[in-house]
Amino acid sequence: MNSPLAPPTRPVSTLLVANRAEIARRITRTCRDLGVAAVAVYTPGEEGAPHVTDADAAVRLDVPEGRGAVDAYLDPHALVDAARTAGADAVHPGYGFLSENAAFARAVLEAGLTWVGPPPEAIEEMGAKTRAKELAREAGVPVSEALTAEQVEGAHLPVLVKASSGGGGRGMRVVRDLESLAEEVDRASAEAASAFGDPTVFCEPYVELGRHVEVQVLADTHGTVWAVGERDCSVQRRHQKVVEEAPAPGLGDALRETLHGAARRMAERIGYVGAGTAEFLVPVAEDGTPGDPVFLEMNTRLQVEHPVTECVTGLDLVEWQIRVAEGEHLPEGGPPAPRGHAVEVRLYAEDPRNDWRPRTGTLHAFEVPAATCVFTPLTEPGVRLDSGVAAGDSVGTDFDPMLAKVVAVGRDRRDALRRLSSALAGARVHGVGTNRDLLVRTLRHPAFAAGAPHTGFLSGDRLTALAQPLADRAAERLSALAASLSAAEEARSRTPVPAGIAANWRNLTSQAHTRRHTTDEGHELTSAYRTSGGAYLPDQEGVRVLSARPGHVVLEADGVRRGFGVHVHPGSDHVHVESALGALTLVPVDPLPSPEAVVDPGALPAPMPGTVTSVGVTVGEKVSEGQTLLRMEAMKMEHRVTAPAAGAVREIPVAEGQKVSAGTPLAVLDYEGQDS
Repeated sequence: MNSPLAPPTRPVSTLLVANRAEIARRITRTCRDLGVAAVAVYTPGEEGAPHVTDADAAVRLDVPEGRGAVDAYLDPHALVDAARTAGADAVHPGYGFLSENAAFARAVLEAGLTWVGPPPEAIEEMGAKTRAKELAREAGVPVSEALTAEQVEGAHLPVLVKASSGGGGRGMRVVRDLESLAEEVDRASAEAASAFGDPTVFCEPYVELGRHVEVQVLADTHGTVWAVGERDCSVQRRHQKVVEEAPAPGLGDALRETLHGAARRMAERIGYVGAGTAEFLVPVAEDGTPGDPVFLEMNTRLQVEHPVTECVTGLDLVEWQIRVAEGEHLPEGGPPAPRGHAVEVRLYAEDPRNDWRPRTGTLHAFEVPAATCVFTPLTEPGVRLDSGVAAGDSVGTDFDPMLAKVVAVGRDRRDALRRLSSALAGARVHGVGTNRDLLVRTLRHPAFAAGAPHTGFLSGDRLTALAQPLADRAAERLSALAASLSAAEEARSRTPVPAGIAANWRNLTSQAHTRRHTTDEGHELTSAYRTSGGAYLPDQEGVRVLSARPGHVVLEADGVRRGFGVHVHPGSDHVHVESALGALTLVPVDPLPSPEAVVDPGALPAPMPGTVTSVGVTVGEKVSEGQTLLRMEAMKMEHRVTAPAAGAVREIPVAEGQKVSAGTPLAVLDYEGQDS
């Protein structure tokens, strides 16, 4: 049964943004353009966060006793109270958190506030993804099968365990054998409960090779429904979107219209209002030919990847969310036709060389010099930056590890890819490791550039290869030399040289100056150079030093001149070297290291800061190699701590619910065959 269309409402004057980070800043930017006052919410420790300082006013959310900061953003009553406290007359939920929570939408409406989103009934019907599939069938839209864990049989494998609420890759697991189904369902359910407050999961057939294509929907309260183009979101890692683009490449006109028509029918079937997205899976043959699409789900909110649609249509989707909530008609004549091409990537704080675990720390520098605009539709060739962080911010484990979205617009797809890869390669991100090199290599990969994305693109050996640093071993050596020369010049600038003594003079001319550094991957690099008449003479064959000063070194290698920027931030022992060969983070090796504490060889340290969510073994228990000992939660994702070899549990020094820092011993094992 169709939901009733919402009646026209009063104009919005003050909007509470019930979210944080990048999406809160994005909404605030549109509010500023419309002359609407924006109110932020925040938890203790976020007082100086960019989304708070951007807003016109802010209200603090208290963290429930014994819970984490994310739980404050999942409390509908606290958010409604915050709106009342600030005198807001409307609420925008953003995405994530309570954006697809019908109870929250009702609480906002019952408080007499304008809800900038679809009717609660539509959220409810689409929020239960199994119910959404039933409605899709009724609307004549082909769907994939939805199964309970008990219904899954061998013939259904492989299956995808999926959270009924939310998205973003959380609460999702691929299961290839029945023996592991129960455990994976439990893990997905726990992760979904933590991220969305709803532990419900279901199973659907898993397509090994397919394209994830979604259609942007925009509907008003007067019955007009637009299909505002489609996006391809096929390049994913662990079911989390990494690259998105519009229009979707390689779709024929007939398939495109099929997708648009199905999305409109779904929206009309449930009386949808506002911005939403219908997601489809398009099977792909080995030659890349797309097959018949099936409906996956409908997201009753703004999508993370909405900027690519904005950039090819010129529409500000947040503006239209607000205008629709005020009762305004969508313009006659339908949505604008797409122009050009837009590609977006998600820049995450994560470690490609350590199972992609979240990275934490202080963001000493964050800059994308190529960016030509922030948070607003970009309708001409250029680069857009939507970031939730700024230099000086601390990146912790309470929230999603996404730092920013970088979007490039080009005259065509090739133009957009080139602009985006260049912008990322030239970005300055210091203090926290990211997936930046993976993104650049993906955008430049011949198969991706040919317009053949699919959901398995980032997997296996290809993922391993794409995750390698842009700087190869030769670039590492040059970067280390630049770091060494910059440090030498910095030291010289602080040390007076007696008159008549040449710069870099030393009393043992037969020996070269040497400095050692290590890379993130553990490579140790030794740079050696001599000095003569104040000039640097590196030991690297074919390399000349053209100039050197603190922070900038110019080298010539095999006849090619290159500049190297060298940055050292106060309080950090890391050296950041940037050049056209790739960015590199180095750690100087102390020539006189302090004695290190003896580490128990059986101790398993926490790989990152987080919270111990479960302990699956007891002291004295025998364990096998690969067995799960404990589970941790960090940045709303679950991480398993497993036994590296068979043995017995000697000690469990932590307890469930305990917050731990990186390196904290979680378990101590005595391995089989280990000398006592």
